[in-house]
Amino acid sequence: MNNGIFTLPPAYNEPVKQFLPGSVERQGLEVELNRQLARVEDIPLIIGGREIRTPDQGKVVCPHDHSKTIAVFSNAGAPEVEHAIEAALKAKPAWEAMPWQDRASIFLKAADLISKKYTYLLNAATMLGQSKNAFQAEIDATCELVDFFRFNAGFMEEIYSRQPISEKGFWNRTEYRALEGFVFALTPFNFTAIAGNLCGAPALMGNTIVWKPASTAVLSGYYMMKILKEAGLPDGVINFIPGKGSVVGEVVLNHRELAGIHFTGSTQVFRTLWKKVGQNINIYKSYPRLVGETGGKDYIFMHPSADIAQVVTAAVRGAFEYQGQKCSACSRIYVPRSAWKDMEEILRTTVETITMGSVTEFRNFMNAVIDEAAFDHAKGFLDRTKASDKARILVGGNADKSRGYFIGPTVIVTQDPYYESMTEEIFAPILTLYVYEDEDLDQALDLVDQTSAYALTGAIFASDRQAIGHMTAKLTHSAGNFYINDKPTGAVVGQQPFGGARASGTNDKAGSLLNLLRWTSARTIKETFVPPEHYSYPFMTD
Repeated sequence: MNNGIFTLPPAYNEPVKQFLPGSVERQGLEVELNRQLARVEDIPLIIGGREIRTPDQGKVVCPHDHSKTIAVFSNAGAPEVEHAIEAALKAKPAWEAMPWQDRASIFLKAADLISKKYTYLLNAATMLGQSKNAFQAEIDATCELVDFFRFNAGFMEEIYSRQPISEKGFWNRTEYRALEGFVFALTPFNFTAIAGNLCGAPALMGNTIVWKPASTAVLSGYYMMKILKEAGLPDGVINFIPGKGSVVGEVVLNHRELAGIHFTGSTQVFRTLWKKVGQNINIYKSYPRLVGETGGKDYIFMHPSADIAQVVTAAVRGAFEYQGQKCSACSRIYVPRSAWKDMEEILRTTVETITMGSVTEFRNFMNAVIDEAAFDHAKGFLDRTKASDKARILVGGNADKSRGYFIGPTVIVTQDPYYESMTEEIFAPILTLYVYEDEDLDQALDLVDQTSAYALTGAIFASDRQAIGHMTAKLTHSAGNFYINDKPTGAVVGQQPFGGARASGTNDKAGSLLNLLRWTSARTIKETFVPPEHYSYPFMTD
């Protein structure tokens, strides 16, 4: 038996590699890209530690070159989903009974494996399978994923250390149990790190997981499973089951042992999940925990005192990095009339310099959108704008899927603050701009707050300090992550806990202690050292 009150190593944010020409890290990444391009990975289901293959097969293709297949994978049917649930429930007693520091050690080791041994593996898979350039893959698949694993371990330690006070003669304590049942992790294509956190955070707290990754992010998810296995994660703690949402959901949502759902994706899908859970509430052993982050219609608001060059840079990075396929991406911007004339020219000429193409060509700032459905959805907005009398395309508007799913960086200008591309989430490199009159500042701020159903991220730019305070107060509920003189993307684990409210989700703040609290069920224990031996109280004495 180990007797000691253990303290974890302090968490720290992983340094970001720059992949400069001729650097060791660039050479290593290029070698791994070529290795993965030269093969077709055969990806099984992983259930209870066993690899299982099914006749229902899917393909992983490069979005920048959809003729190139880099992996095939098995889809789970209803029997495999049932098997995954059984494996999770079987693994649960031993996993939740494992000392917390041992669970922490597994994820800390996984973080170091990703940081040191497998950074090129995960980065290259994310680049090729999810169409991220080297920098976007690095800050996601290496840095943010590693940060989640390290900081979550520290948050777990902090939660467990929170104990009640005890009066003389009693000892009060709280233990933080895992939820009863299994947790369903439903993860998106756009961030490898989010997939790791949606599985890892509940697992760290002693839960066992059934994980359905996005079909367009299976390759990076498979490699993550192999890394966690090497780090010492026991079989059955996380069960990896790519599959059709309707098939997997039908089994999972009708299972009595469903303890929680950890979700990132569209608002409509999350509402469907919530509705189904509500309809089934009588069948569950416990009320399932529902944690969801569901997208945004994120903004930049420019005050007349703002610096134009700073706003343009924030808009270009916020709107067009990773082709706008971030729930935090800037997709609407409000510009004062007094700044518009100068802003228009600078914004147009800046966007015209953006390079777009294959992820293997490091000079490209942008790459392809994830698949044909995403391409067609985005192109629809472009086509309708070209035919509209309410909006015009300032720059961009190009779309080509002959080889890859390429949507060019586009800025739409409208004088209708409720034009469709000002209100609807597009998830593509399309930024819509609205010019407001300087004297109507407060009305424009009201538009920002009221136009969209979402409330995820937002940014204001100003040099006037009084204006910053005023705008911050007016926009209190418009964003769960609010930025002053910065782009509305790039939240860092441990620094800017991430999440929003309204149609953007449950605001349980990934990258903070708040998220981990959702995956534990506290039990209070009171121990009396010398119990009373008679029922009467002193007040009863004559």
